[in-house]
Parts: sequence; structure tokens; C-alpha cells
Amino acid sequence: MNTPFPLRHVAACILMAGAGSAFAHVTLPPGGASAGSEYEAAFRVGHACKDAKSTTGITVRLPKGFAFSDAQARKGWTLDVQKPAGDSAGEVRWTAESAQTALPGSERAEFVVRGKLPATPGVLWFKVLQTCDTGSADWAQIPAGGNSTEGLESPAARLDVLAPGVAAVDVRDAWIRASVPGQSGTGAFMKLNAPSGTRLVGATTPAAGVAEVHEMKMEGDTMRMRAAGAIELPARQTVELKPGGYHLMLMDLKKALANGSTVPLTLQFEDAKGQKSTKELDVPVLAGSAAPAGGEHKH
Repeated sequence: MNTPFPLRHVAACILMAGAGSAFAHVTLPPGGASAGSEYEAAFRVGHACKDAKSTTGITVRLPKGFAFSDAQARKGWTLDVQKPAGDSAGEVRWTAESAQTALPGSERAEFVVRGKLPATPGVLWFKVLQTCDTGSADWAQIPAGGNSTEGLESPAARLDVLAPGVAAVDVRDAWIRASVPGQSGTGAFMKLNAPSGTRLVGATTPAAGVAEVHEMKMEGDTMRMRAAGAIELPARQTVELKPGGYHLMLMDLKKALANGSTVPLTLQFEDAKGQKSTKELDVPVLAGSAAPAGGEHKH
């Protein structure tokens, strides 16, 4: 499949991809969205401007290619939508009606705009002006080359518009527990966040004959493991696959998985409309001391 985005990422690179926006005050959830889809852009405000106590206004300048449909009102704030002009597809502005309804610097909030994404994969940059009780911050810097925001002091909010079939899911901290010769199975763990929501329904890997979504759960006094079928990933909520809970079970291992090696892993997803997508990873193999609790493996 031709796409401007690499489909396979080493887990360390996944972590680095978000590093450029770690200090940005206004961002979109990582993970991207499918080309041509209806998208709910939830701009996250982490804290107030420098030396300010509260955020009093947020203005989102919509990029060309984003077809605006509506915006979510906020209690105690006025909402104003400006029509497209020049290089902008329009503006959406929220303004606090009083100091009491302004967003305190110690609190986080989402400002939501809805619209349809272009049919062509690529990157959309949303420039956001944050006004505060003291001063303002214009999150509008766009990389001169490439798509990394690393090194930018005031980066615009980035949205990866993904090719059809590429899962709009952010994957963090993925790892597979190392195995020894003769061991038939092991677990894969990670943190998943789907900006628009979806379900993890399965996985494949050349390292194992079978890869299934499993769950460890107490039944009476016994910890049992069973196939879970699918895991719901609610929109913009992190779901962790971890030892002792939901995880990916890799069975019928083709060979021992050595500590420090990497394993190709393809995650399979299906959204509420039945659209299927995948995410390809290269996952590091680590020696884990905190193994999932033992117990009967029951399907």
C-alpha cells in the first residue's frame, strides 16, 4: 500500500514521535485519522500561557482540506465561527465570558471541532491562538522540512491523515516478554489510544502460529486466562495491555524470543462501522520479571 507514512515503527521510534509535541500546550491526540473520514478534532489545552493564571480564549484556524461541520459549545464560553478566507478554511473561536469561567492553568480541557478530512493522505496543521489573562501564545509553527515538530517552540497541532486500511491508533510502550527454548507461548503488552475509537480484534506475527487477544481474570480463587475476542478502545482513552490483565497471547512460537531482539507484529482493528484496519510494529523483546499471574488457561 502506498502511503507517505511508514507502516512499521520500532517501539522506541514511536515514543520519539511524540517527543516533539511533549511541551506543546495545545495538541491533538496522537494516532491520526483516516483520509476521507468524519473527524472530531479535540484540541487539548494543558495549561495557561507563560506567566498567566488562566486561559481565556482559544482560536483554531482550520487548514485547507478540512471541511468544517460544527464545534462543541462550552458552558460559560461564547462560540464564534468565521467563514473560510484566504489560506484558511475558517476559524473557530471560544471566549470565556468571565474570569470565573476561564480555564485555570492547573486544569486541562478539550475544545472540539468536527469536520471531514481530505481524501488524500498527508499531514494537516491546525494553528491555534491561545489567549490568557496575561498575554497569549500562538501555536502556529510548522516544520520547514519534514513533519517533526522537534525543536519548535510553538508548534501547530499536527494531524496525520492516514491511508485507508492504516489504523488510526497510537501505540506506546510496546514489548514482548522473552522466551526460552521449548517455551510454546508468551505475551505482548502495550498502551493503545484511538482518537476516534475502535476495537482491537486480533493480531498476527511470523514469530508465532497463533496470536490472540486474551484476558487474565479472577474467577473465585483462581486466576484464569481466556480468549477475549476483542478489546474496546473508547475515543481518546488509553487502554493498557499488561501482565495480569488484557494482553496479546503469542502461541505456537516458531523459536525462542531472545531478550534484545525485535518481533514484527501486526495489530488488527475494526471500528463501529465494520471498517477493518491494521497497524504494523516492530516490537522489542524484553526479559520481564513481572510475569502474568499463573493459572489455568481456559477458553
